[in-house]
Amino acid sequence: MVEYRIRPYRPEDAEAVREVFATGMSEYAPALCLHVLRQPWVLLVLGCTFCLLLASARSLLLPILAVTLLLALARHLLGYAWSAYIERCLADDLRDIAASYAESAGARFWVAEADERVVGTVGVRPATGDGDEELVLKRMSVRKDYRGLGIAAALGRAALAFARQSGRRAVVLNTLMVQHEARALYERLGFRRHRRYVLPTVYGRLANCTITTYRYDLTGTS
Repeated sequence: MVEYRIRPYRPEDAEAVREVFATGMSEYAPALCLHVLRQPWVLLVLGCTFCLLLASARSLLLPILAVTLLLALARHLLGYAWSAYIERCLADDLRDIAASYAESAGARFWVAEADERVVGTVGVRPATGDGDEELVLKRMSVRKDYRGLGIAAALGRAALAFARQSGRRAVVLNTLMVQHEARALYERLGFRRHRRYVLPTVYGRLANCTITTYRYDLTGTS
């Protein structure tokens, strides 16, 4: 059994934290591609393209090559878009973690350490527009080879304990439709589904990019 400990973030952890987060998020790219491929309009476009080319060329080779090319192009574009999203995250609160999760602002960031390196991360900070009532849980990630050891659950409990000790009303978080294991973890920790919506952008609607918000109510808990 690998031993680990949860401790507060230190400035020297910055690069390791960014690497853990970026690597973890990159793992969702194949699932995202599959999710988009399953959308009815995508299947319709691929099917129509195949049938039209088959009827005009009277050969299987051309439509197969065309559909294969379309799939490869779509995978490349989705991979690029997902990488751009990860880069935006790295340029946002993970650019200066100490400032983004400053204790003076009611925030906190933790890392999980094992084998003398950072293997997991999580942070909480006040929710925008809710004053000091709620905290947002962000940047939960654990290295793939250290999963299944209870590290993510320990990070989540540390965040909830901090929120409770700080007198907060609730902890909230967002998950994407492809984050099945993450949603299962949050539900085991006691989070409840609060709302579900499609990302309100053109690309979000086209890809049916669904966001599920989870909430952990601390009022009346001990």
